[in-house]
Amino acid sequence: MVAPLKLMCVLAHPDDESIALGGTLAKYAAEGVEISLVVATRGERGWFFDWSEYPGEAALGRMRERELRAACDVLGIKRLDFLNYIDGDLDQANGREVVAQVATLIREVRPDVVVSFGPDGLYGHPDHIAISQFTTAAVLCAADASSPCGATLAPHRVAKLYYRVSTEDWFATYVPIFGDMIMHIDGQERTSLSWVKWAVTTRLDTSDYWHESWDAVRCHRTQIPRLDSLPPIPVEVHKRLWGPQEFYRAMSLVNSGRREEHDLFEGLRPVGSMPTVTLPSLQII
Repeated sequence: MVAPLKLMCVLAHPDDESIALGGTLAKYAAEGVEISLVVATRGERGWFFDWSEYPGEAALGRMRERELRAACDVLGIKRLDFLNYIDGDLDQANGREVVAQVATLIREVRPDVVVSFGPDGLYGHPDHIAISQFTTAAVLCAADASSPCGATLAPHRVAKLYYRVSTEDWFATYVPIFGDMIMHIDGQERTSLSWVKWAVTTRLDTSDYWHESWDAVRCHRTQIPRLDSLPPIPVEVHKRLWGPQEFYRAMSLVNSGRREEHDLFEGLRPVGSMPTVTLPSLQII
């Protein structure tokens, strides 16, 4: 019996998996790929309502965890792990500690492919940038037999590492509906950073899974307060929002070249094989 392919996503906050990767996760889960998700924080400071009603970090963290578990159920994510850092503080965390945690999980889960944010954090979010750096380092540590990370576990060499990126086309659809993603960090404004199309190595068409993506996004009600007041979104717009998923192939041990990919597992599937769509058994832990 052929072992199922495994995909691990390492992200910063609850909702990152749905907004940035919902179509990808739903597509591969339906094909029988085992999906695991590692989230660094519980988004304890992401409050978009009246601050006099802010429930506090611990209470909001519990709320956002429940929302994330509901989204995992929708998307077909089989395993969920938290790193237990505080929202907004990730880039100040002990790097050795974070890398060791992620590398240990890589050795335990043994994924074929790992996905995180790119070096720009999609729109300059410090937590997104930090988790990209930590994940990249953890992929190396997990494969190093001399590394103390997860010392009781056998080393594991990930075959491919991807960064989730977006082009101007996607932001042009997203921003008018949900608003621009603007942050002020160290006295400078940061906002959405579009990748030029020629720099994108991998494009997935996940438009058939727009409904699952949208249902997962709607699980995160504390993060998108305008959900109930949004006008109806036409199906063709939903497909533009949640259908194109673009990546930069940061590392691959199985393929190379500038030809555009359409599968994160290219080079890992038997030649001539086609993915089989199945209904995955869902179990969130």
